[in-house]
Amino acid sequence: MRTFVYVDGFNLYYRALKGTRHKWLDLLKLSEAALPPSTVVERINYYTARVSGKRDPDMPRRQQIYFSALETISCLNIHLGRFLVHDVDMKLVEPLQFKPTPIVLPQPQPRFAKVVKTEEKGSDVALGAHLVRDAFLGAFEQAAIITNDSDLAEPVRIVVEEVGLPVILLTPENRPVGSLAQLASEVRHIKPSLSKCQFPDPVNSAKGPIIKPFDW
Repeated sequence: MRTFVYVDGFNLYYRALKGTRHKWLDLLKLSEAALPPSTVVERINYYTARVSGKRDPDMPRRQQIYFSALETISCLNIHLGRFLVHDVDMKLVEPLQFKPTPIVLPQPQPRFAKVVKTEEKGSDVALGAHLVRDAFLGAFEQAAIITNDSDLAEPVRIVVEEVGLPVILLTPENRPVGSLAQLASEVRHIKPSLSKCQFPDPVNSAKGPIIKPFDW
């Protein structure tokens, strides 16, 4: 079946890749490994945003290297939202605690703390909109979506129930969110395939070899 794959990049990273040695992920290999043998992956849409270097100055460079590796996949398109980092005051649920050495805090203790808040804007909206648009246009016979974001439940429902096309949930979680799992035509787990679906190091490209970041 002609299949479009829609990848929620940040959800995939935080649910399955962060803290692992699997970040050098080949999304075409992963899609082909996770989907049924009758699948023909015609397009992969990858939704993410350029990260900030505020907390880690080298993070944007590592991300760009990965983008370059992804761009060697001819059927893959990268769709960029916005990544915001700002300091905000947030209310504390519990009193401040410092371990292992307690310190004397002013009394009464502060009710708020200034924290660094990161937000990714636009990617999930674009993913849902493109999924529904492509379904109504008949661009695919089957869709697959890599996410565990319940905000995408309604676009999945529209495609499955109103357009009548199957959507396979490729879940990065051992226990996917119920609203997505119930609406999807099928649920398949991708974690068992992550280690064997890595890019080579280096990746050959028209611009020269692309070398995996050292700490990946």
